[in-house]
Amino acid sequence: MKRIVFFTCLALIVGMSVKAQPAKDTPNVVLIYADDLGYGDLSVYGATEIQTPNIDALAEKGIRFTNAHASASTCTPSRYSLMTGNYPFRKTGTNILPGDAKLIIDQDEFTLPMVFKEAGYATGLVGKWHLGLGNKVEKDWNGEVKPGPLEVGFDYSFIFPATADRVPTVFIENYTVVGAEKDDPIEVSYSHKVGNDPTGKENPELLKMKASPNHGHDNTIVNGIGRIGWMTGGYKARWTDEELSYTFVDKVKEFVSKHSEEPFFLFYNAIEPHVPRMPATQFKGKSKLGYRGDAILQLDHSVGEIVEHLKNLSVYENTIIVFTSDNGPVLDDGYEDGAVELLNGHDPFGGFRGGKYSAFEAGTRMPFLVSWPDKMKQSALSDALLGQVDLLSSFANLLNVSIPEKSAMDSEAMPDALFANHPQGRSSLIKSSSTFSIIKGNFKYILPSNARAYNSLVDIELGNDPEDQLYNLKKDPQERDNLAKEYPELVKELKEALQAELSKEL
Repeated sequence: MKRIVFFTCLALIVGMSVKAQPAKDTPNVVLIYADDLGYGDLSVYGATEIQTPNIDALAEKGIRFTNAHASASTCTPSRYSLMTGNYPFRKTGTNILPGDAKLIIDQDEFTLPMVFKEAGYATGLVGKWHLGLGNKVEKDWNGEVKPGPLEVGFDYSFIFPATADRVPTVFIENYTVVGAEKDDPIEVSYSHKVGNDPTGKENPELLKMKASPNHGHDNTIVNGIGRIGWMTGGYKARWTDEELSYTFVDKVKEFVSKHSEEPFFLFYNAIEPHVPRMPATQFKGKSKLGYRGDAILQLDHSVGEIVEHLKNLSVYENTIIVFTSDNGPVLDDGYEDGAVELLNGHDPFGGFRGGKYSAFEAGTRMPFLVSWPDKMKQSALSDALLGQVDLLSSFANLLNVSIPEKSAMDSEAMPDALFANHPQGRSSLIKSSSTFSIIKGNFKYILPSNARAYNSLVDIELGNDPEDQLYNLKKDPQERDNLAKEYPELVKELKEALQAELSKEL
């Protein structure tokens, strides 16, 4: 109880002082968002075939959560939900986006970075974006590409537009493609081939990483890797996969250094271990688990570099670091990189059923670590039910920032659970995949679906079934024993609660 009172008072004190001029002890916040990292991919979550000491160290300075969830089992909807505090099904167009998509966050939506701006913070974004750019699909990649991150709450951004396996393979700093030249204009299409660049389909002999059949990675070749979509031009602007993480971490360091004398919020969207997994040379072969394992070691190294930089600037002790992932793991997701053949007993799924794209737990139950050396209990463990959707309201509560009416309608303020290890989390949580599920207490209900039950391309059960599914996650975390027929009243209650939320509009 004393700890709860302490954090409540801290929130009020910080909030009253940050509106005009943030207090000196106002915490900085660094949010590190991995890409396709599974619950079982970290040694702090039980992995034995791979070691992640830098990420594990975050748990030593804070709380490791075992019941925290992304809002969806794929990237774009999870990222939309984290940014807006709304479940992704409340807005059309929040499915996985192509690289030329328009911005899907409305410019008048209240977002997570806006919480920090309201509290007087400098806000920065580095890494993957994948929430669209511009007001329409057709855009001039050779001019200013906007609206984008700066219109939805960030003061600074250094990103690539979508995913590393999608064109355009360029960096955008604020509004401008880095290294773009007027006499070498960039053109992008997701409907037809543009230019004369070789493609994976036409020139497989040029690939340094073979693409798996039927995944769509056989369009324009960049850096010896076939991509989704076609691109021409911008040859000096195109990035090299092996240098991506180094470049992004350098930009993180630059932002932190520039704002170390004021409160800052830095959102680092890491690229690992999403495909194409092409880690830097120093990590290739190091994990013995193929390029996927090597990419996880690269991610761990990046986290270590960021933490060390915070320490060197003497801001680490008063920096909240949140580390999590956008959705569950997948092994073969389009490239033959040894992830399947060299698994060697490693379990990225953490013992759960499903994976990326799935309604089962491995699709959305995420590693989730919160570190705050100055204030938090060390090496704590929590099974409180949390959603990434709750970060917006939780930080608004901590910083005494008012959320506009009808904004962040699905985000619940959980500062005591997030920062004080209080055992009480949400009462219920909804998650999206090709169907929908709801968790309440120990039980999880999955809505019936006639969609395919199994994705053979990625070897993952999707969780779809024409019948109701009900699981006791405490007794049956692998979701093998369907209890729907044994508890018809509970099925009715959860189904009605889920359908009521699905019918709501923003």
